Amino acid sequence: TYIGSLLVSVNPYQELDIYTVTQMQLYRGVNFFELPPHLYAIADNAYRVMCNEYNNHFILISGESGAGKTEASKKILQYYAVTCPTTEQLQTVRDRLLLSNPVLEAFGNAKTLRNDNSSRFGKYMDIQFDFKGAPVGGHILSYLIEKSRVVHQNHGERNFHIFYQLLEGGDKDLLCWLGLERNPQKYTYLIQ
Repeated sequence: TYIGSLLVSVNPYQELDIYTVTQMQLYRGVNFFELPPHLYAIADNAYRVMCNEYNNHFILISGESGAGKTEASKKILQYYAVTCPTTEQLQTVRDRLLLSNPVLEAFGNAKTLRNDNSSRFGKYMDIQFDFKGAPVGGHILSYLIEKSRVVHQNHGERNFHIFYQLLEGGDKDLLCWLGLERNPQKYTYLIQ
């Protein structure tokens, strides 16, 4: 639902058919309150106001663990990737922003009691647009908010995903060179 120009959404913990290209086209360029509340309406409204007023705008995504903040940011990036003007160079920039997210998640996400893929880092994403409204660059600043997870996890939780992925997927020579063993149960930090 909307509260003024704020969107209040709830994580349904399942894939819904509301984030499709058809939905993107439905919300593109439409009056903000003309259609039911949607993340794409927020993204489109911020984009159109930025283009019309030649002014910086932001979308703030906030919520508790498991609320869907990371998924919402991905959906907004996908919306801009599909609906904004494009060139081959711009497609490269978009791909880098969209494809960098899983890498960042591997280094900064962990299993918690409430969420198997909980972001344990803060993220600031900045997308830069040219005067025509085409994205021309961007960057993502990430910062760990839970460094203590490296040396201590609560019962039922896990360390950052990347360590388990390295143990599982790293070839034998790499693990040997890093002084690692494949079995995560061999590490005191992981089994306290």
